[in-house]
Parts: sequence; structure tokens; C-alpha cells
Amino acid sequence: MPANLTKCAIFAPFMEKAKRIAVIGAGPAGLTAAYLLSKANQEVVVFEKDPKYVGGISRTESYKGYNFDIGGHRFFSKSKEVEDFWTEILGDDLIDRPRSSRIYYNKKFFAYPLAAMEALTKLGVIESGLCVASYLKAKAFPIKDPQNFEDWVTNQFGKRLFNIFFKTYTEKVWGTPCKEISADWAAQRIKGLSLSSAIKNAVFKPKNTSKDKVIKTLIDTFRYPKYGPGMMWEVCVEKIKGFGGEVRMNTGVSSIEYTDGSWNVNLQNAPTESGFDYVISSAPIRELIPNIYPKVAPKTLAASQDLKYRDFLTVVLIMKDKNVFSDNWIYIHDPSVTVGRVQNFKSWSPYMLPDPSMACYGLEYFCFEGDGLWTSSNETLIDLGKKELEQIGLGKAVDVTDGYVVRQPKAYPVYDSVYKENIDVIKDELKNYPGLYLVGRNGMHKYNNQDHSMMTAMLAAKNIEAGQELFDLWNVNGDAEYHESGDRGAEEGGRLVPGKLKKNSSVPAK
Repeated sequence: MPANLTKCAIFAPFMEKAKRIAVIGAGPAGLTAAYLLSKANQEVVVFEKDPKYVGGISRTESYKGYNFDIGGHRFFSKSKEVEDFWTEILGDDLIDRPRSSRIYYNKKFFAYPLAAMEALTKLGVIESGLCVASYLKAKAFPIKDPQNFEDWVTNQFGKRLFNIFFKTYTEKVWGTPCKEISADWAAQRIKGLSLSSAIKNAVFKPKNTSKDKVIKTLIDTFRYPKYGPGMMWEVCVEKIKGFGGEVRMNTGVSSIEYTDGSWNVNLQNAPTESGFDYVISSAPIRELIPNIYPKVAPKTLAASQDLKYRDFLTVVLIMKDKNVFSDNWIYIHDPSVTVGRVQNFKSWSPYMLPDPSMACYGLEYFCFEGDGLWTSSNETLIDLGKKELEQIGLGKAVDVTDGYVVRQPKAYPVYDSVYKENIDVIKDELKNYPGLYLVGRNGMHKYNNQDHSMMTAMLAAKNIEAGQELFDLWNVNGDAEYHESGDRGAEEGGRLVPGKLKKNSSVPAK
């Protein structure tokens, strides 16, 4: 017998059997978990309902050779683990790109982050003075225990700045009055050097300039896959297959069932797959919970169905490049137009366009699935996009040569006044289902950035490999400060990584 086979035969009885893991959804979270687990010689099967694209909202769609991002994805993280993952997947195909954004307000474009003199000049002396007075009033007479977005932001920056730089855009994004949006969302997304801090630092320059007191400068470069974010996840799929994992496209999951110590995955258009030790789901909670067997309690089912989502669509306009703007995107703080943000895909990467003489813009419209905007014909939406692009001065309708529409359901989990209580009910119920992990933005109903979603998957993979609950995925921090400040990969996990659970809280290994 060959020596290597003899050695394998000797140690075979002591080798741990590979765990069998089902992954629902081939977005950033699902594929991150699948990659790490298949690389660790676990048996992984990914089920993705889309027949063509992987990457979820981080996919790259294509039309006549023009590639476009779904929402804009900067590849930047303070987590070295995440940065190293991206580098391991794409290497030199991750290119460095300049970061450039502006705000359109009152028929003027403001640099973002705001330059103090520009902001004061464009707002005008009187308006600037009123903003300062409003800020001082908010600090002197704050709203006690703010529960909604409007009150939270008003406390931080004054009512006048809230109305100028927050109200219109926020209500476009969420389709809900700011009084009805939970303050949790403000605390999570408007923290550190985000839009609000840029405004605050521009108008109210801090007196203390020590490194400990002043928030670091906004990032001015970021990495980006050469042909769009979907490239990251398309290559990731190939590497998963290379490790022996499976990624099954056009394979939706209808339900999952825990029985006799393992999981069965029932599929919409294929036979049931059985014998999984673990299930990792990035499917929207509202879709997953009703389809878990044994059935969850009525209270938990009701909580899952009470979760809400905001959808959006992108009107892609292909046009002659007149070099009107070079920003990655522009936030539209103007109630006279419906569009919320305008992307310039050429600025994300010149490789996104097949013809350098052309430009490709993406006008983002936030809506609810099934409403009038969502159900409008593509022709109507393209005409609307051309009209509004010209109205805000970013191009002329006559220069548009073609258009395309992408609809994205469940783009953003809504943080209303009851979402947290609903999530707490669901989290408590899921303790009754061993081996089930929820990951990612929709999987956890968290408004995560891409790398936060990836970190939840990384921690799930670590728990599975260890056979015990070392990390609580729900503690992955969802705030945005890390994304807009600091050095790339500056911390090993940093704010993203929760501490390990106490020893007594772990469950027995499988």
C-alpha cells in the first residue's frame, strides 16, 4: 500500500467528518460563508433563486455591453479580515478609484464633504446665521428622549439644518415622514463622519483640534472591482466550486425543516435536499420565517410579517459624454424632482463602459414594490429620467441614446417604531432551531453595509467550524462611522466584531 494511503488509513478514524451546510442566497453574506466553509473542506451547497446573477444587491447588471452597479458599492472597510478577503478573491482586479460626491440643494451643488467657505457662501450669510441660531437653540433646549429620526437629528444639528440637508432626501429614500422613522436608524447611519458630521464640521468647526477629538478625514479613495461589484462574487463562485462547493442557480428554496437532528431544504423546482447540519440564510426574514418547520409560534409569525422593506429602481441612461460631472454619485435634496440619487458609472470604473466617448448614468428612484412608480412602464421611467436629469442640470435629454430599467425589491429594511421589538421576538424564537444562522442585510433585517453583512457570515462560519456558539452574530455593529473614516483595514475586525459569548452560553458541538 502506498505510504500516503497508509497514513490516511491510520488517521482516518480520527478525522472529523465534514459538516454539511446549506446556504440560502448567493449575495455577499451567503457567498462569504460558502467560500470560507468550502475552503475549510466543509460540504457546502448554495441555493440561489436568480437564474443569472449572483451578488444580490451587490451584483453587476449589463445592457449592450454597459455594466452598472445596483446602488453603488465602495469596497472600503476598517476590518482587515474583510479587506484581505476581497484581495484574496480579486487581487489586481481591484482598482483604486477617487471618491467624489456632491449634494444638489436649492439649484446648487455642494461638495461632499462640505467645504466650510463654499457651504457658507452658497447658503448665504442670513441662512448660515439662522442655521447657527437653530443649532444653538437645539443644544440649549433639546428634545428629551428622541424616539424618531426628525427629533434625533434636530437635537444634533438644529431644525434648520435638518430641513435643509436631511428631511427631503430621507423622506425620498424611505417614503415615510421623518417623524415615523425610528431614531435607531439615525444613530446607526448618521454617526461619526457621515453626511451630518460633514455638515456640522463645516458650519461649526470644532475648537479642539487634537487627534482624539476631531473625526478623521473622509476617505478620498476606495477599491472597486474592475468590471463592477458583481465581478467579486462571480469570481468567488468559481473559487467555491474549485474547493468542491456547489452553487445552484435558478433554485429557490420553498421551506426548511428541522427533523431528527438535521435540516431538510425543500426546493421550488427540484427534489428536496436532506441531511444538512446547518442552514445559513440571507433570505428576507419576512419570507423565511413562515416557511420554517416545525412552525414558529403565531406571535413570531406575526412579528416577521410586520417587518417592512423599501424598494428602489434605477433608470440607466446611456448618452454622449459631455463631461458634465465626474462624481461617483450626487445626492438630490430637491423636492421638485422624484429622483433621489444619480450615479456616474464611468467614475466608478472606466471599464464599465464599452465606448469611452459615452457616459452611463443611473438615476435612483426609491419606491414601494407595486406602487405607481414601480409599476410604470420602462418607457415612462426612461422619459422621466431624461426630464429630471435635464432639470437638475446634469445632462440634456437629446444626448440620451438608450435607456434601461432595473427594479430592486427589498433593497432596504425599514426601521420603523416597532421593528426592534419584532426582531427581538424572532431572535428569541430561533433559539429553538439548532444550526440555523441568519446573516446579511435582509437575513437579519439590518441596514448593513456590504462588509458588515460579510462579517456576520464570517462569524457564522467560525461558529460552524468550532461546533459551538463562539460569536453572537446579532452583535455585529451596524453603524456607518468606520466606513467614512480611518484607514483601510486599520483594525482586525474593529467595530465590526462582537466579543465572544461567555463560556456558559455556548451550545454543545454537533
